[in-house]
Amino acid sequence: MRRVLLLLVAMLTVVSVRAAGKILFTVEAPMIAAVGQPIRVEYKINAKPDNGTFEAPQFENFDYIAGPSTSQSSSTSVVNGKATSSVSYGYTYVVSPQKEGTFTIGAASVSVGGTKHTSNTTVIEVRGEAQGATVNKEDLLLRLELSKKSAYKGEPISATLKLCTRVNFAVQEYPKMPAFNGFWSQQLKVDQGPFRETINNKAYDVYNITEYILYPQQGGELVIEPIEMTAVALVQVESDKGYNPFYGGGYETLQIPRKLKTPEIKIKVKEFPAGAPASFAGAVGRYTMSHELSSTELSANASATLQLTISGVGNLNFVSAPTLSLPASFELYDIKNEEKLQNTASGSKGYRRFDYPFIVRAEGEYEIAPVEFTYFDLDKQKYETLSTGPLKIVVTPDKGAVVQPQATITTPTVKREDVQQLAEDIRYIKQTTALRSVVAPLVLSSTYWTMILILLLIAVIVYMMVRKRIRDNSDEVLVKGRRANRVAVKRFRVAAKYMGEENSGAFYKEMLSGLWGYMSDKFNIPVADLKREVVREELQKRGAVAEAEAVIAVIARCEEAQYSPVASSEMKSIYDEGVEAVSKIEKVAK
Repeated sequence: MRRVLLLLVAMLTVVSVRAAGKILFTVEAPMIAAVGQPIRVEYKINAKPDNGTFEAPQFENFDYIAGPSTSQSSSTSVVNGKATSSVSYGYTYVVSPQKEGTFTIGAASVSVGGTKHTSNTTVIEVRGEAQGATVNKEDLLLRLELSKKSAYKGEPISATLKLCTRVNFAVQEYPKMPAFNGFWSQQLKVDQGPFRETINNKAYDVYNITEYILYPQQGGELVIEPIEMTAVALVQVESDKGYNPFYGGGYETLQIPRKLKTPEIKIKVKEFPAGAPASFAGAVGRYTMSHELSSTELSANASATLQLTISGVGNLNFVSAPTLSLPASFELYDIKNEEKLQNTASGSKGYRRFDYPFIVRAEGEYEIAPVEFTYFDLDKQKYETLSTGPLKIVVTPDKGAVVQPQATITTPTVKREDVQQLAEDIRYIKQTTALRSVVAPLVLSSTYWTMILILLLIAVIVYMMVRKRIRDNSDEVLVKGRRANRVAVKRFRVAAKYMGEENSGAFYKEMLSGLWGYMSDKFNIPVADLKREVVREELQKRGAVAEAEAVIAVIARCEEAQYSPVASSEMKSIYDEGVEAVSKIEKVAK
């Protein structure tokens, strides 16, 4: 009795799952065949069909060889107490093409629970008789598809590398991606497929190999170099073995290697329109900005924070902190930032948050000038400015200040009767002989002049050192160049911390920021204008050819490893190579 109940429950589960799911009725057949070559055409449905209701198409332009051969399978699984079931029924025919051309195999029909269902159709290209192993040029294609070939500086461009095939294949050599010179690139996660697409009026199975988001960093015409890879076409040819219509035979599979290559692609990068506001720093996309002031009323010498949040989609990863102008009695400290970004085919999506901590030293009523952020709206093709509006703050006296009491000087009172007469007459002062020095005078002596000369020499040296220090500090290029190594070391320490935590994403991001930031400070070139050719050229000017190739190789490895499955195992070697590359540049490019 218990077994009967369990069986009924299982049957009800299958029925309920089938009723809840969508019924799919499809046909599978090869896309390419040869005249006289037997091929299998299989119709599949994920539900139990009603008996005797299956109807096959006419198979025009094909000779009937065998069929239908029926098959069925089912499976049931229970996860966390929830049962899921699936069934599959198949009808297989073997047919042979009569002549060359492109032909359509029609739809079949079948009923499930009294409802009629119709399959899709499929197209087969029939070629000449199979004399040997041949693969046409259009049977395997390597394509780099871009979302656009004309964009503004900083506008995101999606680049997807696709392998399009009309034959069975295997990958012999994976492609080496280009340097994307002139772009800042970021690899994306991609659904590999396959997908059925029509290219030049021919059907292909398309596999997405990889996808990148590209941000042009300079205006003019940029070129994406060709990409190469090797694939192996798996082609069936006749054999001497006998043929079984349902289990195959009569043909054997040969492996034919094919070199595939994408064409060179040119992209036109447009400069921004004239008349950009002063608050525009290259942001592109669609954004919103919100702000929050921690307190609008505080006492003198107290601190407050202005928080700005910029959200949207575009080149958000390049958005920097907007300028905040404060009154003279305000002291602004280091700006802190926080971000939550997701790289998509449309660009970086999420938010960047900036905290501006400051201290007010004097009481009074103040108005902080509006903080503005300008971006270029791609849809409207114009600049859009977001503003916080004026911010008012009331500062009261510092209640915690200690007031020091004023010092009082007491003068004793002298009474007349306290003064006593010591004598009636002034006593005689005895004269002595004239006094004379036993030491020679210092003034105008040789020692005197020597000391004067030494002091003058010291004064000149100090003056020259102070002037040089002032001149060096005023030279922004020199200051940035000197601090480049210190800033890079700080970044590398943070990267080492992420490496210890096995946080590969944060590690590679910090390494890239450290390397690009170091190059920017060292050569006084904005990060937005940096590219690998510029780094190579600057280092070669200084005779650091090997160092240039080393640091470019580290940057390339960081970019490639961000989404690599072996990224974690490479962190140590990439970290060591990055530190060594910067150290060598510091020794050579003084």
